[in-house]
Amino acid sequence: MKKTLGTLLATALLAVLSFSAKAQTKVPDDINALLSKHTCLACHNADTRLVGPAYKDVAKKKYTNQQIVDLIYNPKPEHWPGYPPMAPMKQVPKEDALKIAGWINSLAGGPAKAPAKKPAAKKS
Repeated sequence: MKKTLGTLLATALLAVLSFSAKAQTKVPDDINALLSKHTCLACHNADTRLVGPAYKDVAKKKYTNQQIVDLIYNPKPEHWPGYPPMAPMKQVPKEDALKIAGWINSLAGGPAKAPAKKPAAKKS
């Protein structure tokens, strides 16, 4: 019995240590408060897939902050095959959505830049 209990405790300790050894993204308190307030954390996590994609995976898509805000209000399920469709979150104030979008983009090293406009062709 003692051997089984010891093995169980050792296994549990090893599992906890291996889980905590993975780098977890620190979510700033102000952003965490917004994510909680608007129920984003029910489906999303910074590092791992839950119901929806991880915020780091969203950042990899190189959306601009405004594009992320637009997707918060009008999700495009075709952008995320293999995930259930996200409900539109139109109740999120734009200021909060922009803060969240800026933080998401910071996970990829900064916000994506809007595509540069091509200069008008010169007429000869």
